[in-house]
Amino acid sequence: MRAGFIGAGKVGFSLGRYLATHGVTLSGYYSHSSDSAKEAAAFTGSRYYTDLAEITRDSDTLFITTPDGVIGEIWDDMRNLQIRDKNICHCSGSVPSTAFFDAEEKGAFRFSVHPLYAVSSRYTSYQELGKAWFTIEGSRERLPEMKSFFETMGNRVVVISPESKILYHTAAVMVSNQLAALADMGAELLRVCGFPDQDAAEALAPLIEGNALAVAAAGPIEALTGPCERGDAGTVAGHLAALKALTEKEESAVDIEAAYRILSGRLVRLAERKNPQKDYTELKKELER
Repeated sequence: MRAGFIGAGKVGFSLGRYLATHGVTLSGYYSHSSDSAKEAAAFTGSRYYTDLAEITRDSDTLFITTPDGVIGEIWDDMRNLQIRDKNICHCSGSVPSTAFFDAEEKGAFRFSVHPLYAVSSRYTSYQELGKAWFTIEGSRERLPEMKSFFETMGNRVVVISPESKILYHTAAVMVSNQLAALADMGAELLRVCGFPDQDAAEALAPLIEGNALAVAAAGPIEALTGPCERGDAGTVAGHLAALKALTEKEESAVDIEAAYRILSGRLVRLAERKNPQKDYTELKKELER
């Protein structure tokens, strides 16, 4: 493979460096931001391109690592270039490979390749990509080849359908981005309890980290603890009463009460699977009130 990158943001930097560390030859980077492309090329030991046609010609596989809304624009610019027999990939979690709607008519192969990992740094995230699962979907003829390519680097790879991309991305957002919303809700409650603003989030950090590691290691059912797992209806009733009282004073807390009820309902279902001998009837009644 000789891989070229169109777009030089965090994903472009990280995936390019990750491929390079596994012996993949990079042609280089092309981007609307010449400074970013130059920096990415230097970071990966590859070339900075100023012409889309040239990087397309020099690469047999092209990764479009731009924001989702730009993928279609890039394809409009690429689709009439010399793309026959080339692999055209984007790395969006939500956009299917059908964004390259006429790739196969032009003799190219289309793919969506996405690492199930929050790429947060241009310079260090590549070091963690070895732990990430990848999802891939696209042209059937070369799908096994592309899947095998990432597996040879040690990654777990799952083939999904174009139709499932948006639901797949929803799952990723819920356990990644939405965790920030839960952390903010918890910090807001601590501030109400008297924690200084700057200390509330910091105080929760060990709890977040410990629980995340437990869930990652053992799965949500085995890692489950707390009043819902114990079937402690009295404690949950106290939580709900306190949240209701808070919403009467602070309108912004309404979503916290709603989130608590929804998530606790899910926790009860997990608890029933973990402890099938335990009766959770009273706890369910509290959550339904």
